[in-house]
Amino acid sequence: MVLRGVTVGLLLFCWLAHRGAHGRRREHGCHSTGVTNCQDCLASGPLCAWCAEKSFIGPAQHTWERCGLAQALLERGCPRSAIEDPRGSSVFLRDRPVTSHVREPKQRSHQITQLQPQQVLLHLRPGEPQNFEVKFKRVEDYPIDLYYLMDLSFSMEDDLVNVKKLGIDLMDEMRNITEDFRIGFGAFVDKTVMPYISTTEHMLQNPCKRKEPCAKAFGFHHVLGLTRNGSLFEELVGGQRISGNMDLPEGGLDALMQATVCEEQIGWRNVTRLLVFSTDGGFHFAGDGKLGGIVLPNDGKCHLENNVYTMSERQDYPSLAHMAEKLKEKNIQTIFAVTEDVVHLYEGLKEIFPKTAVGTLSSDSHNILQLIVDAYNALTSEVIMDHSELLQGYQVEYNTSCKGHVVQTGEEGRRCSNISIGDEVTFQVSVTAPPCGIAPEPSRLLIRPQGFGEEVEVQLRPLCQCRCQEHRVEDSPQCSGGRGALECGACRCKEGWVGASCECDAGVSAGEGAVALCRRDNSSEVCSGRGDCVCGECVCHRPRRNPEHTYYGKFCQCDNFHCDQYQGRLCGGRGRCDCGVCQCSLGFGGSACECPLSTATCLAPDGLLCSGRGHCVCGACVCVDARFQGPVCEVCLSCPDVCTLHRECVLCGASARDRVEERCRGECGPLNVTLVSEPGRLPQEQRELGSRRCRERDARGCWVHFSHQAERGNISAHIHIALHRGESALLGCSLTMVLYLIPPINNYSFFKLWNKKGGENPFTVATPAVLTVHCG
Repeated sequence: MVLRGVTVGLLLFCWLAHRGAHGRRREHGCHSTGVTNCQDCLASGPLCAWCAEKSFIGPAQHTWERCGLAQALLERGCPRSAIEDPRGSSVFLRDRPVTSHVREPKQRSHQITQLQPQQVLLHLRPGEPQNFEVKFKRVEDYPIDLYYLMDLSFSMEDDLVNVKKLGIDLMDEMRNITEDFRIGFGAFVDKTVMPYISTTEHMLQNPCKRKEPCAKAFGFHHVLGLTRNGSLFEELVGGQRISGNMDLPEGGLDALMQATVCEEQIGWRNVTRLLVFSTDGGFHFAGDGKLGGIVLPNDGKCHLENNVYTMSERQDYPSLAHMAEKLKEKNIQTIFAVTEDVVHLYEGLKEIFPKTAVGTLSSDSHNILQLIVDAYNALTSEVIMDHSELLQGYQVEYNTSCKGHVVQTGEEGRRCSNISIGDEVTFQVSVTAPPCGIAPEPSRLLIRPQGFGEEVEVQLRPLCQCRCQEHRVEDSPQCSGGRGALECGACRCKEGWVGASCECDAGVSAGEGAVALCRRDNSSEVCSGRGDCVCGECVCHRPRRNPEHTYYGKFCQCDNFHCDQYQGRLCGGRGRCDCGVCQCSLGFGGSACECPLSTATCLAPDGLLCSGRGHCVCGACVCVDARFQGPVCEVCLSCPDVCTLHRECVLCGASARDRVEERCRGECGPLNVTLVSEPGRLPQEQRELGSRRCRERDARGCWVHFSHQAERGNISAHIHIALHRGESALLGCSLTMVLYLIPPINNYSFFKLWNKKGGENPFTVATPAVLTVHCG
């Protein structure tokens, strides 16, 4: 039994790990390595299919090659009729529609339907979710059972007066909701041992410390079973007397447990079950019983004799978790009607107990009627789907579209709020079965809305068998003359024989001579640890993590997934992995195909590679001059600005005018300078093409406007200089000076000068690159 438990635990662990990695990535396909039969194939993944055709594989092939994606098997030649690929399904066995209208005088609770369907049969392929739809409709006039559980310790004396009058008033109020309403009553104080009560004879007889006698202390007393008779409620509750105890917390959880589990005595029906818990004190819970010498845990069973709880002095209080479990099991909604000073304690229970409301009780309980009605409306306006305990490995998920058609998933997919009478909501339920080795037997699941009496019974039938197993042939001649059984097209060899057709003697196949043929050298593993040596030849395994991965080679020494990666992708997604080396696609290189071979990304706007200042490596510029940076070595943060760089040349050209070449050769060097008549004739600035417009102030305070254009990586540059009208004494008009920068010839620069009247000096120059200056 221990061994089986460990095996099941390992199976579940492996399945959950597989589901976490691949459950939402069905495209990963079927992991069939090591599969030896059809049943194992189906269990290896929800997408796996088996080819039962006898001739589908040859002698040199592995049995697991019969297992794969159905489409892949078809493409490999397996007849469709020979493919075993059972699919899950859902069948509605009972599907009575939800009730549309109830207000009919003789309509019984069992004739009212709020939940549809009522019974479903699911055939489940392990790992493949099966989905079905559950409808819930909040029906008018649905029956209600309400049990009032009251603290009768001394501090609740004034509250008892108002509760005694509750019966008829509550019956009248609830008739506005349903014609089928029943009410019951029970009371509690605490355990009747020290230190919860005083055990002196006098205090046992009259625990209230006053002349007017009180009732003896008690744990829980069931006073009135559920009834439609409001007058009887008032009569029996009117006969109750207050009691007393010593400590502040009360024994309410003892009473709550008995009122929950004693279904027959209380009279609970399978309808809406409400339990009103009224107190002004806190509560004892598991472990507190030790104070009174009570160590036996609460067993969660009914212990009522003559309507009195008999285990009060022998069993400890229930734990909160145990109490929550029982409330959920019995489908009871709890309304805590408590005074303001303890509201915070019971608000905390809302996080633990199912379908719970907390209302603030006035000091004398005069607001109890409205509190119950408000709490009922709040509880029933929310629908929370729940299910019975699942077998190991099963998973159930919900999603729903509530009012406003907002789709909710995950934990929120189980609930809808603000549901009014007549509203209908739909829940999509998804059930997934674990591998057959974990839960192979049929089972049952119950789905129901918390606090409502109806449920959906879901019968779970795992698909763990192949139909072709029914045609198994023992001692088949096709298995090397009877060395195995032919099942689903594959041989299941007898002990001592191996191979696809049981053709190899296991002893010989495992011998040193045969095994040596499956090693690259004496120090290596058999088939590199990645395959099986069958009759002296390696039959490589298939990696289980990804069906696209393969081992290959004479000794299974190669694979297609151990190569360098770039940006998290094998061979950068630009090639294929072949025996540890990336075979890159056209246009890429490098160990991980990370390098584009094209230099297009290294070209500057002027067409030069890396602006003439670097080399293109792997599609990126590596600048030779450390001062330059940027994608194409176009940025120099430490270099002087082009305007500042040519300031002296421009100011010299603007002042020298007719003696530019003679005076400015030192400042201008190979620059090609042109004077223009006005700033408007300066070329437009186009920085991406190397054209800039600048201005500098000369010694007289005049602004000199000019433009600069570099060409061919700054090998040449053109400068235009603009002069205002009246600034040129030489020409008597505005001049424009165009300075062309070309490589110097015999250490001379060429200049060209003209004015607006058409005068031109006889210099011949190359294509201009412009720097223009304007003085104004």
